[in-house]
Amino acid sequence: MDLQLTGKRALVTGSTSGIGWAIARELAGEGAQVLLNGRDAGRLQQALERIRAEVPAAQVEGLQADLATAEGCQQLLNAAGPVDILVNNLGIFEPKAFAQITDADWLRFFEVNVMSGVRLARGQLAGMQQRGWGRIVFISSESGICPPGDMVHYGMSKSAQLSVSRGLAETCSGTGVTVNAVLPGPTRTEGVGEFFAKLASDAGQTLAQAEADFFQHARPTSLLQRFIQPTEVAALVAYVCSPRAAATNGAALRVDGGVVRSLI
Repeated sequence: MDLQLTGKRALVTGSTSGIGWAIARELAGEGAQVLLNGRDAGRLQQALERIRAEVPAAQVEGLQADLATAEGCQQLLNAAGPVDILVNNLGIFEPKAFAQITDADWLRFFEVNVMSGVRLARGQLAGMQQRGWGRIVFISSESGICPPGDMVHYGMSKSAQLSVSRGLAETCSGTGVTVNAVLPGPTRTEGVGEFFAKLASDAGQTLAQAEADFFQHARPTSLLQRFIQPTEVAALVAYVCSPRAAATNGAALRVDGGVVRSLI
């Protein structure tokens, strides 16, 4: 399927690894001009080189900026200029008991996971509407509709993204701009891999045993009963970003492996 993305200009935040990198690579492979973003110059360069190695004709550029602050978001907006596609992928997670989540933790998760996307969307939306075409995608999580007890602050931020996404879509009626949220389930990113490696080590288990325990006890409703690959999330995101997805607007699209037991 031709996703008709040749010539479109896309910005993907938090795209030096994991789901963000997979999205950037998928969009580049579909012919879009892709702007990658990260805080670390070295990791950003490595991410660019990986895409160029896999997609020799890729049109990619790296923009270094820390989106945890308003100043960092404005720096990125200034460097990126107008884009046709904005994928708000940046996110942090941290298992922590509710009683130990400080005010600073709550604010940090809101700033990074929610306000980065709000600020970038605010900076790009008017231009998209004036040009009569645009795509904004928030990478939320199944935790946004099934908040985990061991990461209440994370679940809060992912629920907030769903509300922002739907609310923004309401402002785009009849403009040719769509705003959607994508909700991945447990995904095998680098960060998740490191987290489970530590869990396995602490418990005296193999990595395979730790993962099996996770799906047996923490995510027993998963129909896949395995971690989702970042490429599987990226495939849905690329479609949502395409002209072919024009009728998909204001939606919360699950790529969660069936974890959420719901008819809709």
